Amino acid sequence: MDILSQPAHRSGLPVSLGHRPLDCGINARSLRTQSYQPTKSPNPLEMFYPTFNAQTTAEEVATAFADQIKGKNVLITGTSLNGIGFEAARVIAKYAHLVIITGYNQERLELARAELEKESPKAEIRPLVLDLASLEDVRRAAVEVNAYTEPIHVLVNNAAAAIGSFKLTVDGFESQMGTDHLGPFLFTALITPKILAARTATFIPRVVFVSSTVHTYFPLDLETLAKLDPKSYTAVNAYAQAKVANVLTAAEISRRSKGQINAYSLHPGVIFTNINQKKEANEMGKEVGILLPDGTPNHEAAPWKSIPAGAATTVTAAFDPRLESVPGAYLDDCVVANEKIAPHAADPVVAAKLWEITEELVGVKFNF
Repeated sequence: MDILSQPAHRSGLPVSLGHRPLDCGINARSLRTQSYQPTKSPNPLEMFYPTFNAQTTAEEVATAFADQIKGKNVLITGTSLNGIGFEAARVIAKYAHLVIITGYNQERLELARAELEKESPKAEIRPLVLDLASLEDVRRAAVEVNAYTEPIHVLVNNAAAAIGSFKLTVDGFESQMGTDHLGPFLFTALITPKILAARTATFIPRVVFVSSTVHTYFPLDLETLAKLDPKSYTAVNAYAQAKVANVLTAAEISRRSKGQINAYSLHPGVIFTNINQKKEANEMGKEVGILLPDGTPNHEAAPWKSIPAGAATTVTAAFDPRLESVPGAYLDDCVVANEKIAPHAADPVVAAKLWEITEELVGVKFNF
């Protein structure tokens, strides 16, 4: 069983099964001096694999791609302390022009900003209150973003709902789908003008979705997208459904924008954070075996990552220049891993249907 590891939008289990690490022996310092020319391998994607692996940290990735990060404006959702969103913001803030951090809790958002400014005093950190479980609040936050004078070079949809018992958003959607898919979809659609404004002759803006390998567990049920029967609810299924939607949406943005925006999805790995201590999350972790009876990580059941390693794939998806040749790709352990996408999450027909249904549910159409 596999539950995702990303900072919960509210509270919940922040863990997911990862994959065996690739030990390539190349660190970030040496990477910066390497050429990014394709190899002579018959498989062009192999050029991605010698660079990073499961142990690579977000700091190493940011150092490697410092030149790509410099001057960029980056918006990251879900940046509470002790999470991979915060860690991504921390390392990116060392080089970026502007880092916009979001959260639904103003107090925790200010704590995150204070920590980021403490480590990078010269960085411009801008907090944005955003509750992805409320479409009304998503619209309010999008208006605020669209009023910024700066374009958005990279949007990282990182925030997620708590994993646990059946809950509904204020709009009546199942919490996982509402917070992990519908909210981010609406937010991305509404700020697309700001994202497109970052495009130049030499730069294509990016949208990153933090998904999970759990997307492989269940196919997407489009019939229950608008309303799910509580009797059929299971936490893992609901989580998987939302993560399938993330993978499909990333690919569909890349297809529909026709080169104007490159979108990617990823699996961050198995990560232990303080929200594992929440009762429902802790009990579920024990049930599926990724946590021991005392609530600590079960390292025999899954290759757990540190938070710095867990955030590394996010930073890779946001800035690795070699990814321009594979828009819509899925990443794992900081490398392209399209072979790990489940067939039901790679079907363009399903992606198109999901897109149309989602636009109808949130009441907004993308305009590229």
